Amino acid sequence: MTIENMSAKTILLVEDNAQDEMLTLRALRKVNLANRVDVVRDGQQALDYLFREGEFATREGPDLPTVVLLDLNLPRVGGLDVLERLRADPRTNLVPVVILTSSDEERDRLGSYAHGANSFVRKPLDFTEFAETVARLGVYWLATNVSP
Repeated sequence: MTIENMSAKTILLVEDNAQDEMLTLRALRKVNLANRVDVVRDGQQALDYLFREGEFATREGPDLPTVVLLDLNLPRVGGLDVLERLRADPRTNLVPVVILTSSDEERDRLGSYAHGANSFVRKPLDFTEFAETVARLGVYWLATNVSP
């Protein structure tokens, strides 16, 4: 799969695991997603990025990403708390958020949807399957889906 003319769209990857970050970025590159992928490594950084506060007060780029790929188990501010804050603010309440997590707990899945997640995706353990899953997410949210 190849996507062209999508360079104006941004993915925000919120991931504290360096290995999962590398695998996600590699999978997106493998399908030639010519998009900007910004990475933050904890929930507080995600909030600062999205609301242009703290270290991201002067960041360049679009106001909001096209999609947020959000891990649940994050330092400082957890993924569900990040999601809850995004949905509570009119500036960010429509930003698509995909929970991308290693958790298979029903409470995490139900909690994610209850807090307004657009999708809940369990990270496959196998690299090939992980790469295919991330590639499908990228293609869907950046090329197929029509954002608000």
